[in-house]
Amino acid sequence: MRFIILNFFFFLLFANSAIGQNDPEAVKILDKFSANALAAPSVSMKFDLVKNDLMENSIDTIAGLIILSKDKYKLDLRDNITWFNGETVWNYLPAEKEVTITKADKKDNSFQNRPSAIFSLYKKGYKNRLIEEKQGSYIIDLYPEDIKSDLLRVRLSIGKSLLDLKSLEYKQRDGIVITIYIKEYNLKVKPDPETFNFLISKYKGVEVNDMR
Repeated sequence: MRFIILNFFFFLLFANSAIGQNDPEAVKILDKFSANALAAPSVSMKFDLVKNDLMENSIDTIAGLIILSKDKYKLDLRDNITWFNGETVWNYLPAEKEVTITKADKKDNSFQNRPSAIFSLYKKGYKNRLIEEKQGSYIIDLYPEDIKSDLLRVRLSIGKSLLDLKSLEYKQRDGIVITIYIKEYNLKVKPDPETFNFLISKYKGVEVNDMR
């Protein structure tokens, strides 16, 4: 679930001007939305993630909080907390009182290792379209250009007045639909550098697995 959420936030902020047959109105809205987020000291979001498996007829919900700042992030979920300071990743499992430490692979441009890579990844691979303009929000769909992709569609709901994210729906070919409902969206937080580091002094008695 942790990696599903991390991959989602690639789409969430920066999957805007995909090459191909794009809707000019959708691009205009998404460009403003992305620029607004990029100009902020950080992007902080409190959310509920709902995984709906249409084939198994099952629904799973998890709450979380993420804060992103350039090449750093902290993701706080029910079962684990992840810190990344641009160099080192700490994954803490509260139930086991165990933290695993790994080193970022500078050659790996995935979100997990280089969050800043999302600033260039958004430029290719998706088409977009403004589906609906409601009273207070825009509904925009992103479609992968790769017709063999497991992903069928990403649907964004963006607030009109504040250009804030309202929700994000990720529909897969295997019948799984994952939706993130944003409860709080904040671009004003100026995080302390320690926000993105695991501080052992705050977690007494934790078993440390250093894999660096």
